Amino acid sequence: MAIFNQSNTGKKDAAPAVADTPSFAAREASAPPANTDFTPATFPRTSAAPEPAAAPAAKESLIAADLTIEGKIEGSGHVRIAGKFKGDVNVQGDLSLERGAKLNGSVRAKKVTLAGELEGNVEAAARVELLDTAVVIGDLKAGTLTVAAGSKIRGHIDCGWENSGTQKSAVKKAETTPES
Repeated sequence: MAIFNQSNTGKKDAAPAVADTPSFAAREASAPPANTDFTPATFPRTSAAPEPAAAPAAKESLIAADLTIEGKIEGSGHVRIAGKFKGDVNVQGDLSLERGAKLNGSVRAKKVTLAGELEGNVEAAARVELLDTAVVIGDLKAGTLTVAAGSKIRGHIDCGWENSGTQKSAVKKAETTPES
């Protein structure tokens, strides 16, 4: 015995009453898809200014704590020294000298952060930070210098001057200006 809607028995192309409720597969097909995109959402900017161009991230090179290297470092990335390095460091990025590390040589970098021992000169840096465990034996030349209590410095410090030519011309002008 079959159960059908009795009112539709006279019509050949009528569907059974069960077809009025959609099946699970039909409900799944009509449902909105689940969010499977794991990329971060971007929101529209409120100002009319263009977005700044993303600068490529500079790579960092590491000299591990158990390494001793002698040579020369040059490049555009960042350098972090945790071991011992003997030689000059000339990078367009940042230099970090970790606690317990030792560097014998001159330094040219954008930003220099020292927690270890530097025996040599910082010849050019926009910013130098001496942490509480830093030991510097040599001259420092920087745009900005931050010194933590406990750090040690033995040498000449030239800080805050744009370049040495400006300092010399200001001194020369002061010497040649007659007093009234």
